[in-house]
Amino acid sequence: MSQTAKHIIFSGRVQGVGFRFTAHNIAKRCGLTGIVRNLPDGTVEMIAQGSSCDISDCISDIQESFAGYLRDVKINEINYNPRYTDFRITF
Repeated sequence: MSQTAKHIIFSGRVQGVGFRFTAHNIAKRCGLTGIVRNLPDGTVEMIAQGSSCDISDCISDIQESFAGYLRDVKINEINYNPRYTDFRITF
């Protein structure tokens, strides 16, 4: 199966509400590799790698889990990076 990578920025009330922990669990359940971290501007950045379908499912699950908190989700295709071998919360 073809692997793809997405750079995602979640904005809204996404820091201090368990967002990274939940996103991490969802990404791992979807079999993705990559990272999730808070950014200084109050957004959360995610790099998700895996099949397009699994990434879409992950993003949908996150949006459903935080429907009342999300204001915007920006998604861009990026180059796949083999250095991500699992999914982690980074700082």
